[in-house]
Amino acid sequence: MAEYQHIRVERADDVVRVTMDRARKRNSLSADHLAELLAAFRSIAATDAAGVVLAGEGPVFSAGHDFADVAARDLEGVRDLLTLCTDLMRTVESVPQVVIARVHGLATAAGCQLVASCDLAVASEDAGFALPGGKGGWFCHTPAVPVARAVGRKRLMELALTGDVIDARTAERWGLVNRVVPADELDAAVDDLMRRATRGSRASKALGKQTLYAQLDRPEADAYAIAVEVMAAASQTPAAKEGMSSFLEKRSATWTD
Repeated sequence: MAEYQHIRVERADDVVRVTMDRARKRNSLSADHLAELLAAFRSIAATDAAGVVLAGEGPVFSAGHDFADVAARDLEGVRDLLTLCTDLMRTVESVPQVVIARVHGLATAAGCQLVASCDLAVASEDAGFALPGGKGGWFCHTPAVPVARAVGRKRLMELALTGDVIDARTAERWGLVNRVVPADELDAAVDDLMRRATRGSRASKALGKQTLYAQLDRPEADAYAIAVEVMAAASQTPAAKEGMSSFLEKRSATWTD
């Protein structure tokens, strides 16, 4: 496996484990981090591995986009960043392997998007999920695309409009994750689901996965095209800039709209 700065990639038998390793930054998704994840999944896709586990190091799964990266970009730069993120999400869906998110702590914004983009997800009881843009200045347009397809319209609206965190049991009930287990049983539950999800013909399963997404998500490309443009444009608004500045400066935001 290649050497990476922000992730670890390890293979055991037929399963590859990709671990986001920016614990100090709460596994926030900078462009470099996204690019490494994309490269890893593209590389894994070409192997004979049967499954991929996506995990996070440190106290949370992923806090979403790295605001320090976003705030430094102009419109074109944010569009490029969101396009890169979209490429990653769609690649996770398109690889022939079964991809399971191993979720602990918080998965917010693009971190929640990652969970929704994986084929399956197992969460520990301490996990939480949110699209926090609804209570800030930069709405979670692109994260809402796969989340909508997992939880349905009304539940998406609650997540997106309130920005509130839902707990793991609620996420399970809403369809965002498949299983919720105590923290000390998380790895065993992931292994069990992976074993059951990867049995049978790999070629058949790869084609089956591809076809499932093709028939489920025909509108997704259009949805992403719209969401990327809107979210990129929204990043340049005063509200978005204030929200990111207040976050980075660790102060309360002052809203003018």
